[in-house]
Amino acid sequence: MMDQYRTIVFDCDGVILDSNKVKTEAFYQAALPYGEEAARALVQYHVSNGGISRYVKFEAFLSELAPAGTPGPGLDELLERYASSVKQGLLECRVTEGLDELRAATPKASWLVASGGDQNELRSVFAQRELASLFDGGIFGSPDDKKVILQRELAALPDDKPALFIGDSRYDHEVAQTFGLDFVFVSQWTEFSGWEAYCRSHGIPVVDAPRDLLS
Repeated sequence: MMDQYRTIVFDCDGVILDSNKVKTEAFYQAALPYGEEAARALVQYHVSNGGISRYVKFEAFLSELAPAGTPGPGLDELLERYASSVKQGLLECRVTEGLDELRAATPKASWLVASGGDQNELRSVFAQRELASLFDGGIFGSPDDKKVILQRELAALPDDKPALFIGDSRYDHEVAQTFGLDFVFVSQWTEFSGWEAYCRSHGIPVVDAPRDLLS
């Protein structure tokens, strides 16, 4: 089955890296100067909008969730606080098993990452963790949205279909649908509450981890 694909798109957090909890805690810590209630509200917004860039989430926090009139860090400082909290966690969290085997089983496919995570941060982490060489199609992230990334990168591939998106959020599925990609949901580390019912209602195949695609 897997050897039919010409393009395989991976989300990062919760699919390649066990980093969802790392990022959830980083959002909480970044927003804490506005108070615990506001920090919890940002965490809830983050979890409910998995796969969307940190830039969008912090802009929504400042415009909709942070208590009016409360002094606190602006967008740039929130982004800096978040990045400093998350970087070490990305270097230390678990990497999903079986990527090398899956890469060997899909020799004709171009692999690329389309993540809500910061692009420069991702590329640095993937290089340090010796993952970058697997993704010959490139490693991409915010501030570009996943839809912008795929529109650009799929157009640049001479023979991009059939293609598969491997993700762990509602937004990943929506992006896959936008571009007519097959989609597989990875459940192992997802923070998507209600994913079982969502996948059932949309007929989405589910695997525990990407390695399970080998069988």
